[in-house]
Amino acid sequence: MDQLAAAGVLTLDLHRLDLRYASLRLPDPPAITRLARSIAADGQLVPCIAVAGEGEAFILVDGYRRIAALRHLGRDTAEVECWQADLAQALLGVLARTRSRSFAPIEEAFLLRELISGGQLSQHEVARRCGRDVSWVSRRLQLLGGLSDALLEAVRQGQVSTWAAVRILGPLARANSAHAEQLLATLRTTPLSTRQLANWFAQYQRAARPVRERMVESPQLLLEAVAARQEEKVAERLREGPEGEVLADLRILEAVGARLKRRLSALSSPSTAMPPAVTAAVASLQPALASLQRHLTRICPHDIPRDSSIRPDAASARPGCSRDQPALEAVA
Repeated sequence: MDQLAAAGVLTLDLHRLDLRYASLRLPDPPAITRLARSIAADGQLVPCIAVAGEGEAFILVDGYRRIAALRHLGRDTAEVECWQADLAQALLGVLARTRSRSFAPIEEAFLLRELISGGQLSQHEVARRCGRDVSWVSRRLQLLGGLSDALLEAVRQGQVSTWAAVRILGPLARANSAHAEQLLATLRTTPLSTRQLANWFAQYQRAARPVRERMVESPQLLLEAVAARQEEKVAERLREGPEGEVLADLRILEAVGARLKRRLSALSSPSTAMPPAVTAAVASLQPALASLQRHLTRICPHDIPRDSSIRPDAASARPGCSRDQPALEAVA
């Protein structure tokens, strides 16, 4: 990192500070409130960082939340550490300090993009001068890839979290830009928590196209319907008690067994041996099934009647099947 010299800490009027990078920082009202309380109790302990601008102005490089907290308290001056460096050097110096300062990753991405696009610096040069590797710079810049200007502005204004922009709205925009824009417009008026948005996106990925149209129009309605279904399932489990849980597990086991028979039949053929991995897995499953069968025999007072509707599979009657696929009774 380039060596930076400080001209000292000055007490500057707030109107002399050029806040040109305010749009690159994310608003955090709770953090500003905490800072305001701290400053009111103990004064401004950490100075802001600025470099000389035009005339008597100073360009604020770091300390935007502190300035917001001072304004919240009605103060008109701030303690500012003035660096004797050009603007690019100052920004690089701030990025180099991010290990000890709580910058959001997307804030770092905004600053890096400003340096690369505005300062005409390469990623390698930026990485070298801020004490990082190139992969870190590349990963940060990838956070902004595919995000529209409207979405980035929503992130800056605090209407959408960075996580929602990168994990939900960004991928959604690449797949269906119209749905992403409509969801963003909805979130501006009806915010959703991170958990709610993750649940909504999981449902969206599994939904059919006509259903997706309704989901982006009213995401809250879908979440309420999902919550209602979950509550109904909980109520049903309470009504059915342990017997219902046992029946549900038995139905699942029956369905898995039927599916396994179909897939094993598809793998077996007279001319092709069963894959060794499958044979080993079946062999390891047999003791568990045998233990289950013994347990059922011990705790059930009567034999479970055989279902007369079950008929042998046509695939299981083929020659050579007993060699490649054990019979159901043998597995049990």
